[in-house]
Amino acid sequence: MVQFDEDKQVRKIDQLHHKEEEELVQYLSDKYNLPYVDLSSVAVNTDALRYIEEQQARTAKMAVFNIINKKLSIAVRDPSLPAVNEIIGELKQKGMEPELYMASTGSLEKAWNLYKDLSFASETKSGSLQIQSEEIEAIVSQAKDLPTIISILTNTVSLKKSYRVSRILETIIAGALAVGASDIHIEPEETYIRLRYRLDGVLQEVLRFDTDTYNLVLSRLKLLSGLKLNIKKQSQDGRFSVHVGQSDIELRVSVLPGAYNESVVMRILDPKSISVPLESLGIPPKLLDILLKEIDKPNGMILTTGPTGSGKTTTLYAFLKKSYNPGVKIITIEDPVEYHLPGITQTQVNDKGYNFLEGLRAAVRQDPDIIMVGEIRDDETADIAINSALTGHLVFSTLHTNSAAGAFPRLIDLHVNPKIITSALTVAMAQRLVRRLCPFCKKEVPIDSDPIAKHEIEKTLSEIVDRSQIPENTTKMWQGVGCPKCNNTGYKGRIGVYEAIMIDQKIEDAVEANPSEREIVAASKDQGIMNMQQDGIVKILQGVTDLAELKRVVEIVE
Repeated sequence: MVQFDEDKQVRKIDQLHHKEEEELVQYLSDKYNLPYVDLSSVAVNTDALRYIEEQQARTAKMAVFNIINKKLSIAVRDPSLPAVNEIIGELKQKGMEPELYMASTGSLEKAWNLYKDLSFASETKSGSLQIQSEEIEAIVSQAKDLPTIISILTNTVSLKKSYRVSRILETIIAGALAVGASDIHIEPEETYIRLRYRLDGVLQEVLRFDTDTYNLVLSRLKLLSGLKLNIKKQSQDGRFSVHVGQSDIELRVSVLPGAYNESVVMRILDPKSISVPLESLGIPPKLLDILLKEIDKPNGMILTTGPTGSGKTTTLYAFLKKSYNPGVKIITIEDPVEYHLPGITQTQVNDKGYNFLEGLRAAVRQDPDIIMVGEIRDDETADIAINSALTGHLVFSTLHTNSAAGAFPRLIDLHVNPKIITSALTVAMAQRLVRRLCPFCKKEVPIDSDPIAKHEIEKTLSEIVDRSQIPENTTKMWQGVGCPKCNNTGYKGRIGVYEAIMIDQKIEDAVEANPSEREIVAASKDQGIMNMQQDGIVKILQGVTDLAELKRVVEIVE
């Protein structure tokens, strides 16, 4: 006997009707030349709903589902309705910028149903995610280790309530802030989504969750960051700020199309992590004395080099803070402004024509004493920066090269006259960040217990020209064990390893001959400044880091 499941058939018919309606709206969106949106898979910003009263929204078949600054994202069923045009006109008169999307009636129902939650929701600053609830604040203030964060995230993901999507995103961000992560990576795989935090420069997996939840989180994140919801095949970049306690922390968002879904990386720009005094960066005493003398001069250029994430911006900010006094004018051109310094004019480049080149051209007309250029990327920027250093300005900037010696061939490659380079440039630096050994669990180990390490340490020490920089201890080192305070990694925090080359007669002669990096290194040997490898070995003997960590970021030449 065949049994007829009436409920199942009704559900099937409803699904078909829903599918047909969504397909019709997608067809109409092409006709009206408007992007299509499915609000059943998008996190609706309840604050945005307030811009149209519920009765008006239902009558005009429309709903505001997001707001960033004055830009309103509005879903409509039929953009030709008089009621829609009337409401859009009223919003424009209030100074708002409506952006229309096509949506089905079933999709709009989801947004209309949220009106009942408005009495419980609090208004938030547009373009900003406010982490204010006691529960979320508690994550930032109390949960200082990964296991606790993982437990909270697992519980949050399992919630089935309507506010779940925003809560998941808030918890992901709050967790990253609590453990001091510099980046949040959300990476889709074939059957799951992986969440990782970058802690002290190394990625650590935090959680795996389902694709459906991720799609909702991704939509919410795109809305917050000012990104296009309907673009899925192209990369997009955006940003938003998170308000925690009394401070605003900016997050830079990068969305990249992948094999299974869009991949997301959020860079956390926390002012606290940038605000480090020059003396606390880990610069060796001899090099620190040289730099303090150079930044006290009225003109010249100091270049800091290294790959992305090597701490160059932190070093530049430390220079600026050391240089500042009420009698000087300092202008910065940055991408982005990561830390606001009182008394300093800071400008941010954008994608509408104000780039490093235009910023630098404008800055030199502002009668500055000190100019900081976030990065020298092209010939013209290099040319103006060098000439500024020659005409009475002190210039700080960065280059993407692997070593201090590499700055010279790179500037020549940017068509800077070799004779002018040595007149303008005073110091070329390079740096990397190594993880510090956890002070709570590190243990002492005799160097003799590891013959390979002993050989590498002794060989490197033998090449240090200025022997006064070698520490008294040369027989023992330390290793991290792992404890709750360091998330069982053995490391807590980071410190820089540095090298630098000053301009002297030998460097001038070498640069004029269009040199290689090797020739610059040979010409600088008598200066007695340690290279990054030597500085790292000294820090190992001082118990700051270990050999495995140094090898991770610096090539040890055997």
